[in-house]
Amino acid sequence: MAYIFDPDSLQALVREAAALEEPIRGKIAFLRKRLEESHPGHVRHEDEWIFNFAGGAKGNMTILHASLTEYVIVFGTPFGTTGFSGRYSTNDYFMILEGEHWVYEEDEVAHHVRKPGDVQHTRPGTAHIYKMPGHCYALEYARGFIPSMLPFGLADSLTSTLDLRSFGRTAHLYTRSFVGELLRGKI
Repeated sequence: MAYIFDPDSLQALVREAAALEEPIRGKIAFLRKRLEESHPGHVRHEDEWIFNFAGGAKGNMTILHASLTEYVIVFGTPFGTTGFSGRYSTNDYFMILEGEHWVYEEDEVAHHVRKPGDVQHTRPGTAHIYKMPGHCYALEYARGFIPSMLPFGLADSLTSTLDLRSFGRTAHLYTRSFVGELLRGKI
């Protein structure tokens, strides 16, 4: 399967963005510009933020790219959250832009701390518990069959928060991005 984005290149770009003396929106503008330069036509330009509730964690996100096989988003919170990563058949790369991301896996009794420029790679079939102890934002890149991740990513909006607006906006923006990629023949 051919992918548009590469996790190593994305992490190098995240390291550049993390080093900038910019607020988070400036770092995201930098990421969008650089990703559009290297992947013309595959990056959303709109800076649309949506509440995101998944695995108990609460934050907000903006979608940079979404297709059948990949997504690139920025997810985070200005004051902290904790949650479960989910267990997927996809690869997920969580690359820290600002703050700290604490993680432990099922067989661990101590956590690891990820800082700006670091990546937490969740391989297919694995999962972890995480905490963003304060202000933390990350670029998240997933590759694989993305629709298999959507029930987890949207379930809390329907079952615990009952936030139909965020559910609808997430579904709409993902679908709009996915259809755009489909029409370009790059699913």
